Amino acid sequence: MKYIPLLALALGLAPLAAGATPAVGDHVGTNPTDATAALEKAGCMVSEFEAEGGKIEAKCADSAGARWEVYIDPKSGDVTKVSVDD
Repeated sequence: MKYIPLLALALGLAPLAAGATPAVGDHVGTNPTDATAALEKAGCMVSEFEAEGGKIEAKCADSAGARWEVYIDPKSGDVTKVSVDD
């Protein structure tokens, strides 16, 4: 009976692990090769980059299929915002 709460906890946390994304403040770099590698290491497969509002916007998807927009400061290479792609 002790194992049921542990199993429930593990199953409850599984979606959080599958939906990992980069976080604000992560350094991913400014060139596409470095940024793609860093974002994919963080669990977000990049489909494209574009300039938006003075930032670099990376569009990517996590392993659960959720789509994300990751905004990168073009001077520092740091992630400044992560939002759901609509």
